[in-house]
Parts: sequence; C-alpha cells; structure tokens
Amino acid sequence: QVQLVVSGGGSVQTGGSLRLSCTASGDLDDKYYIAWFRQSPGKELEGVAVIYTADGGVTQYAGSVEGRFTISQRNAKATKYLNMNYLKPEDTAMYYCAYAPDSARLAWLFVPSAYTYWGQGTQVTVSS
Repeated sequence: QVQLVVSGGGSVQTGGSLRLSCTASGDLDDKYYIAWFRQSPGKELEGVAVIYTADGGVTQYAGSVEGRFTISQRNAKATKYLNMNYLKPEDTAMYYCAYAPDSARLAWLFVPSAYTYWGQGTQVTVSS
C-alpha cells in the first residue's frame, strides 16, 4: 500500500504562482514515478508533469505547461513539489498526485492506468 498526501492549491490571478506538494509513504519502490494530473469539468484527465525518482529525478512535462511548471524532489524518498508559475485561467482544474511503480513504463506517457495509487485532489483556480 502507498499513501499520497497532497497539499497546496488555491486561487490566484492570471500570472500568479502556486505550489503543490505530494508526500508518498508506505510500500514504495526504490525508484518510482510521481505524476501530477489535472481535470476540469467536462474535460478528460490530463497528465501535466511526471518525475522518475532515479538519477536525481528525471522529469517530463505536457506541452501545455512546459516552461511554466516544475516538478522537483530533494531526494527519492522526499516530498515532490509542483511549482506552477505564470498561471493561466486554463490551468484551473482539480489537481491529483499519482504514484506508479518502477516497472510501469507507460507512466512516462501519462497513461492513468499505469498509476496504482492516487492522492486526494486539490483545487487550483486561476482568475483572469
């Protein structure tokens, strides 16, 4: 079992910044994936950023957030952060943190079914 605790989120104006945190505990692989997904009403779940905890943390981003969002970690077992800068109204969504084991190669492609544990959602609202 893996537990994911999410914090952060809130409301900002266009151009503002927010930080989300995801703390994983339990039966973690030595190396694993943590991703942030988001979903707004009427839209599909979208993967926005993923970090693979090996090699200091290897990251990948969706095109819609690249250059504005940064996913990071201090070390493999530490809390993962999603720093969101230059926020836009279209970033408004419920954000979820998700865990995938080392063997889940499709996790790199933001395939939701590759992620075996999900944290609670946190709302991010960006007003124009």
